[in-house]
Amino acid sequence: MQNSQKDLRKKLLGRKGEDLVCKYLKKRRYKILRRNFTTPFGEADIVAMSPDGYTCFVEVKARETDAFGLPAEAVTREKQRRYRLMAGLWCEMQGIEVPIRFDVAAVYEGNLEYFENAFI
Repeated sequence: MQNSQKDLRKKLLGRKGEDLVCKYLKKRRYKILRRNFTTPFGEADIVAMSPDGYTCFVEVKARETDAFGLPAEAVTREKQRRYRLMAGLWCEMQGIEVPIRFDVAAVYEGNLEYFENAFI
């Protein structure tokens, strides 16, 4: 039972972080295209269209403490590789090629740091 409570708390923290990031993006005139885009390669937290026409794949990392490092540090090379695969699948599903950008949103102690072009 302990693990399920921990998992639920983690999911709620992640959801709150995603909500905060969506509000941030909308204020900056991004259009949210999809939340929790699930693929065989993993899940993209947010897919959004930037005001300048980029399709942005946003990885949201929310943390309550820095005991395991800062949120943005958790976006490993493997996570980046999977995001590139997800973006390719997105383009294939849409039937078009669009300019893509990979962003990372770090939520820590209620604050948000947003990194455009966090990786390629």
